[in-house]
Amino acid sequence: MSEKNVTFIPAREQFITQGTSAPKLRKIRVAAYARVSTDTEEQANSYEAQVDYYTNHIQNNPQWEYVNVYADQDRTGTSTKGREGFNRMVEDAIGGRIDLILVKSVSRFARNTVDTLETVRKLKECGIEVLFEKENIRTLDSKGEVLLTILSSLAQDESRNISENVTWGIRKRFADGKLIIPYEHFLGYKKGKDGTPEIVPREAETVRRIYKCFLEGHSLKGIDTMLTREGVETPCGGENWHANTVTSILQNEKYCGSALLQKTYTVDFLTKKKAVNNGAVFRGKQPSSNYLKGNISDGAGRV
Repeated sequence: MSEKNVTFIPAREQFITQGTSAPKLRKIRVAAYARVSTDTEEQANSYEAQVDYYTNHIQNNPQWEYVNVYADQDRTGTSTKGREGFNRMVEDAIGGRIDLILVKSVSRFARNTVDTLETVRKLKECGIEVLFEKENIRTLDSKGEVLLTILSSLAQDESRNISENVTWGIRKRFADGKLIIPYEHFLGYKKGKDGTPEIVPREAETVRRIYKCFLEGHSLKGIDTMLTREGVETPCGGENWHANTVTSILQNEKYCGSALLQKTYTVDFLTKKKAVNNGAVFRGKQPSSNYLKGNISDGAGRV
């Protein structure tokens, strides 16, 4: 067996002459994404904490270049529609401004498996990595997508459970004859001490007047012009009345002392799409004369 010939190549010394500098490595351009789904005080604090944390975290790393902290407040994670911060971040990343995106967890990024995987793959094609810190998942890692698929499915299922629980609670209130009333836009009533509606005399007079004028033959345009001219406050607190506002009051069955519940229902918890309930979901007419103590008008709409 013949001996192998080994050629030894000595290392070369490199010198930097005066007036030259070593080549600089480009810093990694890093951004972060933060999201909270409600505008409650607790969630607002979480929102601010996420933004502050990532701003400091990125800026304090000498190997990173801070790009931005994209954020969405009071936005659900079940869909990317309406999430301006998220969509702007994806556009900037694909446009070549971002190399790495930091996210607290998979559920903060999205609660929709399809949206999560489609977005991650789109970014991956452009060489952009997403780091989910809580789960320690890197999307450019070969195992990252498998773990991401599992965890995003769990996040989506959690949203489904929350949606079903909320729906059950609302329908239970309906079954008990309890109304869900948007008091801030419901002229004539306010929420009483015991949680039931309480008449606001000054506003109630406006409602009675609208019914009276309509029964006397006044047009919707004529009624809204009259109320605007007199400076009467609208249900939203404004001064300019419109025909559709008058119509909504005339068609609101709660002023007649009864309420038809479950008029609409949510078709899909992911898209939040609503549909008119034509029998797909149980709908019952719940008399509310005991709940609406002291009706503004009688059943026929007369004062």
